[in-house]
Amino acid sequence: MKTGESVNEYFARTLTIANRMRTHGEKMEDVTIIEKILRSMTSKFDYVVCSIEESNDIDTMSVDELQSSLLVHEQRMSNHIEEEQVLKVNHAGNSYGRSRGRGSFRGRGRGRGRGIREGNFDKSSFECYNCHKTGHFQWECPYKAERTANFVEADEEEILLMAYMENKQAENGEIWYLDSGCSNHMTGNKNLFCDLNESFRQNVKLGNDSSMSVMGKGSVKVQMNKKMQTVDDVYYVPELKSNLISLGQLQETGCAIIIQKGSCQIHDPKEGLIVAVKMSGNRMFQLKNETFEDQTCLKVSVSDPSWLWHYRFGHLNFNGLRALQQKEMVKGLPQIETPSHVCEECVIAKQHRKSFPRESNWRASHVLQLVHSDI
Repeated sequence: MKTGESVNEYFARTLTIANRMRTHGEKMEDVTIIEKILRSMTSKFDYVVCSIEESNDIDTMSVDELQSSLLVHEQRMSNHIEEEQVLKVNHAGNSYGRSRGRGSFRGRGRGRGRGIREGNFDKSSFECYNCHKTGHFQWECPYKAERTANFVEADEEEILLMAYMENKQAENGEIWYLDSGCSNHMTGNKNLFCDLNESFRQNVKLGNDSSMSVMGKGSVKVQMNKKMQTVDDVYYVPELKSNLISLGQLQETGCAIIIQKGSCQIHDPKEGLIVAVKMSGNRMFQLKNETFEDQTCLKVSVSDPSWLWHYRFGHLNFNGLRALQQKEMVKGLPQIETPSHVCEECVIAKQHRKSFPRESNWRASHVLQLVHSDI
C-alpha cells in the first residue's frame, strides 16, 4: 500500500491485479488476497491488522468484510478519534457477534467474531456495499443474499419399469398399390417375404418399355381389416421402388373386385369382404400395409413356490425362508419345503479357491536341471 493511498484505492488496485491473474489461469482465492493485503498495509494500520487477525477467521473472511473493517478504522483516523480497543472473549454476550481465540492481543489464535462493539461510533455515514444504503455494513446487511456454492446436482426421476411389444413395419412395405394394369404382384423389399424361392428368374416389362429382372417369387403376409392375409406368387424385383398388387391376379384366385363410388373392394368367395380401399386424390388405390413380424412372448415361470421365494429373496436359504413364514414376518409367504436338489447358483457362489500346495511334488536335484525364464 502506498503512503497516502486510501483503502478504497488500494483495494481497487489489488483486486484489478488479482482479476488479471485469474484471467491468465492463476488460482487466486480470497484468503490469499486477504493475507496479501494485510501484509502490505502501511504502518498506521498495524494495530488494525493485528485486531483483524486476532478477532476474525481469515480462512472464512471475505474481501468485502475486510474492506468494510478497514474503512471503519480509516474513518476513525481521519476524524482524529482516538479509541482504545480491548479484544477479549465475552461469554456474557456483550460483544457483537462471536469471538474465539486466545485472549492475548498478540496471540496467534483466530476467531470468528467481528471484534467491534456497537455504539462506539456513528455508522450513519457508512454505505453498505450490498444494498447501498447507509447506517450499516455489508456483513450485517439485512438484505444480504445467501451465499451459494457451485455444485452438481443429479435429479433422480421416478422410473417406471415396464415391458412392451414393438410392432415393426417393413421399411418399404407401408403402401401397396392396387393396380389393374399390373400382370403380377411385385415388390422390391426382400424383407417382406415370409417364403421366397430365389431360384425363380424372369423379366418383366414396364410401361416405358424397359424391363427389370425378377430375382425370386414367394409369399407376403399383409394385414387387411385387422386380419393377416397371405398373398402368394409375389415377384421379387430388387429395382422396383413400389409395391404392386395385381387386381387381375387376385381375380384369377377367385376374388371379386368391385370398384364403385371411389372405393375398391376385394371379396373372397369364402371370407367375403377382406378389404375396402378408398381412392386417393391422384386417383390411386393405396392399401396401407400393416405388415407385422410374428410376435413371440418369452417368459420364465417357476412352478415350485419354494424356489420362487428362494429367488425373490436373493437366494436366501430355505431354513431362513421357513423362519420368515413361521414368524409371519412376510405377508403372503407360503409354506416352504426344502427341495431335494441344491441350487446350482448358490453352490458356485460359495465355492472356495483350491489351496496352493505347500511344496511342489518335484524338485531339482542339481544345477540347471530346472530353469525359470522370463520371455
